[in-house]
Amino acid sequence: MVFRMSLKAQSALEFLTTYGWAFLVILIMIGTLAYFGVLSPSKIVPNRCTFGSEFQCLDYQISATANTFKVRLKNNVGEPITVSTISLGSEGTTGFTCTPSNPTYPYSSWKSGNISEFTWTGCNAANAGFVQGEKGKVFVTVNYYSVASGSGYTKETKGEVLSTII
Repeated sequence: MVFRMSLKAQSALEFLTTYGWAFLVILIMIGTLAYFGVLSPSKIVPNRCTFGSEFQCLDYQISATANTFKVRLKNNVGEPITVSTISLGSEGTTGFTCTPSNPTYPYSSWKSGNISEFTWTGCNAANAGFVQGEKGKVFVTVNYYSVASGSGYTKETKGEVLSTII
């Protein structure tokens, strides 16, 4: 009876060892693919610009060489608005910061359906971890209010720009 128990233990150990080797080979293959950049999500994920329904993102650009950030937005609120502030951020430990250069805030009487281009200069792209040729994600927060309602009724909309850094 003792001999029969050890045969079961040996076959169980061989079974687990075989699966262990297979698992180890799979891990080595995944590590190799990741090392050579085959599994890099920045090469797979497409560029995109998403905002709430209040604004339609028409074009965008993140530049590490010129240290600028640009975005073209269309007012879909349905009435003229005043943009009080637009702030930028990123995922890294050092946030993506820039100086707004066009237009100045508050940006008054942005009519419904009109397109405006917002430009920031002096961005800290390198400090925020943005590398030319790689993907970068910038979070955009727009604070605005209706011209008819006034600044006491400020609203906030968040957006996200994921683009290849030029």
